[in-house]
Amino acid sequence: MIKKIFPTIICILILSPALLARRNAPLANENKAGLYARSIEQVLRLRDDEVDLATAALIISEYWSEMVNGRRYLASLDDMALEIRDRLIQRNLAVDFRAIPVMNDYLFSELGFNSISEASDPNSLFLHTVMDKKQGYCLSMSILYLSIGERLGLPLHGVVVPGHFFVRYDDGRVRFNIETTSKGGNASDEHYISKFKVPRSNGRSIYLKNLSKIQTLGCFFNNLGNSYSDIDDIESALQAFERAVQINPTLSESRANLANIYLKKGHTTKAINEYRAALNINPNDAKTHNNLGNAYTQSGSFSYAVSEYMRSVNLDPNFVDAYKNLAILYSKQKRYGRAISELKKALVLEPEDAGCYSQLGDIYSQMGDHEQAITKYKKALNIQHDLVEAHYGLAICYNKLSMVEEEIFHYKMVLAIKPDMLSALVNLGNAYFGQDKYGVAIEHYSKAALLEPHEPMVYYNLGAAYSNNENYEEAVAAYLKAVQIDPEIGDAHYGLAFGFYQLKKYDLAWEHIKIAQNLGVKVTKDQINAIKSRL
Repeated sequence: MIKKIFPTIICILILSPALLARRNAPLANENKAGLYARSIEQVLRLRDDEVDLATAALIISEYWSEMVNGRRYLASLDDMALEIRDRLIQRNLAVDFRAIPVMNDYLFSELGFNSISEASDPNSLFLHTVMDKKQGYCLSMSILYLSIGERLGLPLHGVVVPGHFFVRYDDGRVRFNIETTSKGGNASDEHYISKFKVPRSNGRSIYLKNLSKIQTLGCFFNNLGNSYSDIDDIESALQAFERAVQINPTLSESRANLANIYLKKGHTTKAINEYRAALNINPNDAKTHNNLGNAYTQSGSFSYAVSEYMRSVNLDPNFVDAYKNLAILYSKQKRYGRAISELKKALVLEPEDAGCYSQLGDIYSQMGDHEQAITKYKKALNIQHDLVEAHYGLAICYNKLSMVEEEIFHYKMVLAIKPDMLSALVNLGNAYFGQDKYGVAIEHYSKAALLEPHEPMVYYNLGAAYSNNENYEEAVAAYLKAVQIDPEIGDAHYGLAFGFYQLKKYDLAWEHIKIAQNLGVKVTKDQINAIKSRL
């Protein structure tokens, strides 16, 4: 029997020399000077066409995070770019706008990169984190996208609008936007103008323009500053915002954010200058007008502050914080009716705003209407049980009404929430002092002295409590600390005179009774004679 043999057929793909050349061609960013940069300062000295965005982003990772040797991620980016290029070759597609659907399918559908809505953790901003976790928010995902596009030679640009960042393809003939938070979907410029309230630039801003790679890095520093500010790392936020403004002086958010940090640090003049610069770029930003009002309030320029707060609510009638800030300012000016009116406007918008009710309580308390104040504070606490300001305000009101037990209860509530609140510790000590409970008063004054060792009146109160508890050694020690910090506290010198007299140190008692007298403390002849007779 003859066995029939069927030969195996092998299909061999023969690539043309031109196709082989395309496959083996170097990536578009090969040998860029930016690939060899070692610091962000070196990057910023390069021409934009020499910058490698991914390398710059990974340098930032190395400096601002715990990442070391971030350049190892460059090989992964190269591999992604090569894979996309191979797919384009297989489909006989040019490296132009037709590459974008292939790139989107690979990154978002196959590799599974997806977006997160907020970057509250600074680590979520970094390129290496996006690559590790396959997720990021608008700017960090865009930097990944731009970095791969740069390796392919695609004409991609970062684009910024207030509060958002996306990518644009623009080769001079074909132009469209790419939304990396929507798997590479498209949106028109009009969409961004409407949704993000893009101001008319008049040449003064970089909004909606094709950004250079350096400008994209400037946006990165702005967002990095926001993340550090959110976790209260003020110094890191300051460094990031200053770098952002240096790179993008016409990005209003960077200037406004830098101003916020200056204001937190008490640099009021610098803050005002940055807020003004931000408003020169984006004059209709209600939030920045409100914050400029805060800066003017802090500097004592109340009329300017009122003007800015009013501009803020005119631009955004639903801006509750601006109404509350107006109320604070009117209260400082003792224009209580106006203050109450502004808070009522805020409560129409936010009827469950505990802070508004507490602020109303403060105003009524300042007016001397403690019963009405108590009603408002209690309303605030019905909404938010742990609102420190409302408990503290109630304690003050109960003090004025001589309701000591209620006063003590609310100071204790304050300290249960905020144990290091100096004024609550001192006032609770005062309440116990008034009840002749000197031991408990000493306990609270001592805690206050540990919190604020440079506050002379804390030591004065501590000395008075020790003296009334007949512990004259400790009383003298506390009074001495008070006068060392502020030698002009006459009552502390008077307390020293009494303490030294009780300790039979009559020469020191005489010295301090005379100082007290010279400082205006009323001293009786009997007291003078009693010490004199012992000398």
